[in-house]
Amino acid sequence: MVHSHYLLYSSMGQDKDPDTHSVSIGLWSVVRKKSMPQYQIALATDLAGLKSTAMTDSKYFTTTKKGEIFELKSELNNDKKEKKREAVKKVIASMTVGKDVSALFPDVVNCMQTDNLELKKLVYLYLMNYAKSQPDMAIMAVNTFVKDCEDPNPLIRALAVRTMGCIRVDKITEYLCEPLRKCLKDEDPYVRKTAAVCVAKLYDINAQLVEDQGFLDQLKDLLSDSNPMVVANAVAALSEINEASTSGSPLIEMNAQTINKLLTALNECTEWGQVFILDSLANYTPKDDREAQSICERITPRLAHANAAVVLSAVKVLMKFMEILPSDSDFVSTLTKKLAPPLVTLLSSEPEVQYVALRNINLIVQKRPDILKHEMKVFFVKYNDPIYVKLEKLDIMIRLASQSNIAQVLSELKEYATEVDVDFVRKAVRAIGRCAIKVEQSAERCVSTLLDLIQTKVNYVVQEAIVVIKDIFRKYPNKYESIISTLCENLDTLDEPEAR
Repeated sequence: MVHSHYLLYSSMGQDKDPDTHSVSIGLWSVVRKKSMPQYQIALATDLAGLKSTAMTDSKYFTTTKKGEIFELKSELNNDKKEKKREAVKKVIASMTVGKDVSALFPDVVNCMQTDNLELKKLVYLYLMNYAKSQPDMAIMAVNTFVKDCEDPNPLIRALAVRTMGCIRVDKITEYLCEPLRKCLKDEDPYVRKTAAVCVAKLYDINAQLVEDQGFLDQLKDLLSDSNPMVVANAVAALSEINEASTSGSPLIEMNAQTINKLLTALNECTEWGQVFILDSLANYTPKDDREAQSICERITPRLAHANAAVVLSAVKVLMKFMEILPSDSDFVSTLTKKLAPPLVTLLSSEPEVQYVALRNINLIVQKRPDILKHEMKVFFVKYNDPIYVKLEKLDIMIRLASQSNIAQVLSELKEYATEVDVDFVRKAVRAIGRCAIKVEQSAERCVSTLLDLIQTKVNYVVQEAIVVIKDIFRKYPNKYESIISTLCENLDTLDEPEAR
């Protein structure tokens, strides 16, 4: 999901793989897996855990042998429950390693009629994997799903409605409506929160059906639920639907009552629920300074959260509300001081999270440079930083450069100009020129640094330095003509048109 209207980047997936941290560079955007909506990430994590739990014994991962499918079919139809469960585990193990066991679909479906929760979970996992390729066979499971949605055990009710939502077969969606409607009003909050997410999944399959059946209104009603987990999932589902919707009007009506409900749920829901709630709060415009300050006070504790996504979402809300508050107020001054430590802490994370944090910080510094004006050292490049982190740090260093810290900045930039990465060296040399243009009092020192680099006689360094000096000449005409002779001495070594 990429929200082009969002204020900050955020790491939204539970997975820690590189894809989770892939960044769409756009004004105030959010980072997450493009191929997987948030509710699917959560589901995938659950199922991954289920697979690992069920498949801990290596005996299930036997090599393919002749007649294996026939043997499994026989075991699946065995009257003994233990034999049947072992057979389903073998089927899931084969499916996990990429073997085609779709031929066993009717036999596995027959195993759904059981009170054993572990076996039911495994069968549901199989159905989610093969229902799309066997839509006609998947219809066989509908009656059991509907029956399970009325089971006395809330875990089974929730599992049934969740699985039905994950089976992306048009023929099944019409059968899902009535069980889903009941589950949205279920007495157990676990079932209600699962059903809320299921509405978003159903909307992804058939948006018109969701609107016609009145599920959106039921979701909005869940925003007033007594359970914070239900509220968080309702917000998450409405956010997903709002993003996919073409109507353009927000689905969550933000008023004082809704805001109070969201802030109450914020303290008790999961970290990913907090992210969705905070993102929704960012879309709210307080009616006056007092309300803005009150909301900020309740959100500020989130800055100390261990999850980077929660921290960045909280910063997003605070940054927006600070624009409403008087800039010279003591509250804004205190809030400004509180924003720096959590942002600096994020720079101790893994490179992907650092990059997301740096993209946010870059934008924050453009709006409020005073937040991080005393934190220049944390943006100094480390030798083992990936190039994408180095370049972001370089850009922020220039934005934070001032008369008080320019000597420190130039010393660092001169050091970077001796590194082995040619592209980074060029960027570092250009950064010296940008400092000269930004901080007029430092121009002479910057020119002196550039002349020192020209004396190194390193071809690409010399050429980049000359290009940069050209910009300084334009900014300060008739001020540094004395160095033209030095530039001319290196004329023969120039082979790039821009440098010539």
